[in-house]
Amino acid sequence: MGIEKGPGKFAALCEQLKSGELNRRDFTTRAIALGVGMPVISFLLKASDVSAGRLRPAGGFAVVAAQTEAASAPAVGMEGVTRGEGGELRLIQWQATTQLSPHVSTGTKDYLGASLVLEPLLHYLPDGSLIPHLAAEVPTIENGLLSEDLMSVTFTLPDGILWSDGEAFTAEDVAFTWQWIMDPANASVSSGVWGTIDNIEVVDPLTAMVTYAEPNANWFEPFTGDTWGPIYPMHILSEGPEAHTAFINAPIGTGPYVVTSFAPNDQVLYAVNENYREANKPYFATVNLKGGGDAVSAARAVLQTGDYDYAWNLQVEPTILRQLEEGGAGTLIVVQGTSLERVHFNFSDPNAEVDGQRSEMNTPHPFLTDLAVRTALNLAADRAAIANQFYQGEEFEPPTANALNGIPAMASPNTEWAFDLEAAAQALEDAGWVMTGDVRAKDGVELRMNYATSINEVRQKTQQVLKSAFEQIGFRVQLLQIDSGIYFDGSAGNEQNIGHFYYDTAMWTNNATSPFPVAFFTSWYSGPDGENIAQASNQWSGQNYQRYTNAEYDEIFEAVQLETDLEAAAQMFIALNDILIEDAVILPLVNRAAGVYAISNTLENENISIGPFSGDYWNIANWVRVSE
Repeated sequence: MGIEKGPGKFAALCEQLKSGELNRRDFTTRAIALGVGMPVISFLLKASDVSAGRLRPAGGFAVVAAQTEAASAPAVGMEGVTRGEGGELRLIQWQATTQLSPHVSTGTKDYLGASLVLEPLLHYLPDGSLIPHLAAEVPTIENGLLSEDLMSVTFTLPDGILWSDGEAFTAEDVAFTWQWIMDPANASVSSGVWGTIDNIEVVDPLTAMVTYAEPNANWFEPFTGDTWGPIYPMHILSEGPEAHTAFINAPIGTGPYVVTSFAPNDQVLYAVNENYREANKPYFATVNLKGGGDAVSAARAVLQTGDYDYAWNLQVEPTILRQLEEGGAGTLIVVQGTSLERVHFNFSDPNAEVDGQRSEMNTPHPFLTDLAVRTALNLAADRAAIANQFYQGEEFEPPTANALNGIPAMASPNTEWAFDLEAAAQALEDAGWVMTGDVRAKDGVELRMNYATSINEVRQKTQQVLKSAFEQIGFRVQLLQIDSGIYFDGSAGNEQNIGHFYYDTAMWTNNATSPFPVAFFTSWYSGPDGENIAQASNQWSGQNYQRYTNAEYDEIFEAVQLETDLEAAAQMFIALNDILIEDAVILPLVNRAAGVYAISNTLENENISIGPFSGDYWNIANWVRVSE
């Protein structure tokens, strides 16, 4: 098994740097020894300088993107290859792709399926540094493309990039993508991230100038990565809603592949995009992205039988994975990251229908709005047992008390978790929830709830552990399991998805998609008049699925988007985290890896290059067989 970069030892180094126990040189030397990239080291040294009063950066958080001459997508073994000579690449993704339009997607499985076709202007390397993708270069103050006041950024585009249908890719497409996302009629889930933009001016066909109403140190997030960054074709989607309906199943993109066949919740077949800009790429002529089944079967198909080349997100007990790896056909890789497996509490009532919808944001939940109830549920969770039995354990996928994980400079020192059933029961007793038969009740309201998650053996075992504990302290719990293709499908008419949240509690994972994690914290921001809360009025595209409202949280969230001081911003993210934990808004369980994947021994692993802020297939144009 391969283990890539762990945050635990690095976090300790960060604390020593911050306290003055380590000087800059020793910090750099030890961080490099742990495999940490120079851009991340540079970021933290800058933050330390700011904290010590030595520096106030004018470049905002573009420091995260500090570049070297060699910074680029890894392409080991691609010298001298011919486009398509690799034949078929077989991917198995047990959570099958449902649709292929990322700006209306709510599940990683869909972002992944689209990433072979649709591309962003910039990408993150595993260490968080930025590299150009559709853009000609990363904007910086030094190259004149980022203004010193952080009020504007200019993207220059290479000449000659084509959409897969042969139309030219231009700055008009960049501006159109912003307009499309911000049009309420499209119910885009990306509007919160792109909403900081005031205007995008098309200076010429190869130049787009982005302006902001306020200084924006996080200028890069809308344009970077497979989640928020994909650019849409104006000449296709400007035709109206019907064009997008077709686009969901057969997008036109600039990426290395085109879709030749798509069966939602089953399989996507791709062929080479003959208009792709690099003449010798991609190496593989076709890609078969097969969905369905379960994580164990996916692992077996790569590690043991060798029927597939790559298996994503192997949420499988570690003992089983180790046994499968003995099959010899592939290798298990763990890449640590920012993902959080957690239980979400519904602050609205999923059983009361108001104005044609349940979980209406102004209709409070009968008991989950009680802090004592949420606190008791947190105290009843044996996070260590879950992390050690069902995940990679303390060193690689540890239990956690925090919402934000895996970014050492922003790790809260103020939180802790405890497993204490006696204290949990006492918290309920003190709040007036007393045993009435086999369940606690107060004022005629019983602590009966359902607990939903997607179908996965690890998640079902986690459910059983938590159900047992919750019932020991006086709850009665109904477990629900929903197919991932339904649970993570963002369709407005799908009442079983996480956006509707027609459950009392629900469990899933997501992660910070940027080293400056504004988008991550959008999940608990309500916004003016609750506009970011998922409701019928916004076709459930709001990112606040829990219907949580906290004025202090919203104030800090809005302020951090305007912050240009590194240390101040880090402290604000810690404050957001601490509000969520102190208010027991969620039940954090495990800081999951960015990737637990199986790869065929015939594939070059170095070119996979995933990290906390990138999807598995972002560099698929450079995937290649190992030279014999």
